[in-house]
Amino acid sequence: MRVLFVCLGNICRSPTVEGVFRDIARREFPRLTVTADSAGTANYHVGEPPDRRAIAAARRRGYDLSMLRAREVDGSDFTEFDLLLAMDGDNLAALRARAPSEATARIGLFLQYAPDARRTDVPDPYYGAADGFDLVVDLAESGARGLLSALASYSSRAGSRPRSAPPPPNEEGVEDQTT
Repeated sequence: MRVLFVCLGNICRSPTVEGVFRDIARREFPRLTVTADSAGTANYHVGEPPDRRAIAAARRRGYDLSMLRAREVDGSDFTEFDLLLAMDGDNLAALRARAPSEATARIGLFLQYAPDARRTDVPDPYYGAADGFDLVVDLAESGARGLLSALASYSSRAGSRPRSAPPPPNEEGVEDQTT
């Protein structure tokens, strides 16, 4: 299973989720074969590392984001990944608008896998205080565990290599935003 996490500039939310997801997958779901990447819908920061505040917030919780570099979503992502998960509704709309006709990836919101978060969007901390980056790490941990649990459950039902991504949980109040 290949998962791409997407925000606007790929320096705050999506790289945090990528780093947290990878680490939790390695530690808590070692038998699950999953790869992750992140990208932005804008090209503002291509090639740059995550925001220093994102790196610091993640580091305080034991995650290392320093090796990640921003990139922009491209057309091949819609067929190379099984699941594209946006951090908010605006980036979800941007992904849907960019999806080529041959897209095979399921597109949705990351926090659909964290219904206990009681929100649909991971807020953008870029223009806010440091505690906004801590909230992103909290949401990343919750969503990553929910997504990994869904992938593990789906993988065990579908065999070792599922042909498509699992649908998100359709909890009350959480719209199924997939294509």
